[in-house]
Amino acid sequence: MLSKDYWQNRYQEDRTGWDAGQITTPIKEYFDNVDHKQLKLLIPGCGNAHEAAYLFQQGFKNIYLCDWAQAPLDSFAAEHPNFPKEQLICANFFDLELGAFDVIIEQTFFCAIDPSLRSNYAKKAASLLKDSGILVGLLFGKELDLEGPPFGGTKAEYLTYFTPYFSSIQMEPCTNSIRPRLGSELFIELRK
Repeated sequence: MLSKDYWQNRYQEDRTGWDAGQITTPIKEYFDNVDHKQLKLLIPGCGNAHEAAYLFQQGFKNIYLCDWAQAPLDSFAAEHPNFPKEQLICANFFDLELGAFDVIIEQTFFCAIDPSLRSNYAKKAASLLKDSGILVGLLFGKELDLEGPPFGGTKAEYLTYFTPYFSSIQMEPCTNSIRPRLGSELFIELRK
């Protein structure tokens, strides 16, 4: 079900209910406090990449976008012609061979993959990060009453995936979520 074609069709048919239309407050506020603009960033499952658009505008230039579907990457390239095309990657996150990222930004990708892949996600994210790298972003902090995607979960469950690969784990209820997600998100900052 969650194939490359599935996601391509969702974008082509504009069935992107998860899309906030702009960078979400928790990620914006986090990066508004980051002065080191040369960080090498990866946004897996980037979709329409509102985070990348904002960060690029703020002076972060070393941003790599990865999505399995080509449609959102093409759309982003058309809307942001100054963004380096070689930093737009149409690939399965689990097949990425790039590495040495300072930060991976998690925004609605983890909840979109099949839950059976979550342990693999944690391992792959850690493998793509520098030794002092950070995985930062948002996860659902509750089970969801739908078949998915999105797929929810709990902090206790997530810790089982990330603890083997990250030495420092901060995972707390998010206090500045966008209105539709209030009370349902965890903000994470995981250091390798």
